[in-house]
Amino acid sequence: MTNIAELITHILKQPEELGRLVGFKDLTPMHGEWIREMINGEGDYTLQAHRGSYKSSCLAVAISMLMIFRPTKNIIFLRKTDSDVAEMLGMVGKILRQQVIRDLVTQIYHRTLTITGESANHLSTNLWSSPMGAPQLLGLGIRSSITGKHAWYVITDDICNKDDRESRAERERTKTQYDELQNIRNKGGRIINLGTPWHKEDVFTKMPNIHRYDCYSTGLISREQLERLRQSMAPSLFAANYELKHIASSEVIFETAPRFTDDPSLLRDGVAHVDAAYGGGDYTAFTCGRRDRDNEIIYLYGKIWHQPVDKVIGYIIDEARRLMCEPIKCETNGDKGFLAEEFRKRDVYATGYTEKQNKFVKICTYLKKWWPRIIFLEGTDPEYIDQILDYTVHAEHDDAPDSAACICRILENGYY
Repeated sequence: MTNIAELITHILKQPEELGRLVGFKDLTPMHGEWIREMINGEGDYTLQAHRGSYKSSCLAVAISMLMIFRPTKNIIFLRKTDSDVAEMLGMVGKILRQQVIRDLVTQIYHRTLTITGESANHLSTNLWSSPMGAPQLLGLGIRSSITGKHAWYVITDDICNKDDRESRAERERTKTQYDELQNIRNKGGRIINLGTPWHKEDVFTKMPNIHRYDCYSTGLISREQLERLRQSMAPSLFAANYELKHIASSEVIFETAPRFTDDPSLLRDGVAHVDAAYGGGDYTAFTCGRRDRDNEIIYLYGKIWHQPVDKVIGYIIDEARRLMCEPIKCETNGDKGFLAEEFRKRDVYATGYTEKQNKFVKICTYLKKWWPRIIFLEGTDPEYIDQILDYTVHAEHDDAPDSAACICRILENGYY
């Protein structure tokens, strides 16, 4: 480069080269386009890109470049929770400490770049000065108080996650907080959003100028890798994380979010069921349930362990007794009644049964039928809920929906 102006122009035109110099070796011209839009774009910008597309790497480079090339304009960075922000601020700090960045700043400003303030949620350099004492880069959880805060760049990253898929209340909270960001953006400033859609009514419905890059358009994942990924997870998760499709668009049976109660007495005098694992990759699923015949509601509580049943039988007994749900029903097809007998040895009322119904038919007949009238007790494992929401005929893991369907069948037919 013959002069500083040409150097700056080159970096801003091909920022992926700077990204590679600071350690992100896999950045391509496509990533340079993303970074350029974050640095030099006009108006608000939303980037949806599949998992493994290096969008977080691009964001770290973009924030570092903003702190160098726009040092008079501060940044507020938001993730789902306060604890989530530290990772990104740590990445930015590491970039700014690299010698190539220090040399660049020396050439541009004829001074040595130093970090003047740093913690898990803020970062400032000696290029920045604020009469109000605000940091150059401030990290916040999306639910943090933002009253009185202002920034030129407001950047959100993954403020929508699996919680938004499962809970309508969470989706509404996220959207309400996103609306508040308009009040902290300075006049002429920008809001930049990155993330993955999780629900057809999530916060992305409020985000403008969406640019989508699914797993087929980036060329970053080979066909063979995609097939392995597809086989390793439920179709709904693959659709959300790689195809950028809404969860409900991928053959998922349970499209509406579950409802919850915090009253454990609603399970009292109910019945329990165990879908037992005896090794391999299966889960042990445990469900308690009670039917309110007056209101035609089924209350459920579910736990799940990626362990054989003998490792968790004590937990199962404790939970059944806590919620006063007996008997515990156990399928005898695979163990010839061993598990039910083991419960009885421990003074737990347990009975066995022979399963004759196809699992998919059972889940669709009972769990799907009752789903709009099921209320879960708070404390149900998120993984238990995930298995139900992700269930399709091709699902790799179906222990939770199977156990829940068995409880619904028992409660509907009225036999224990």
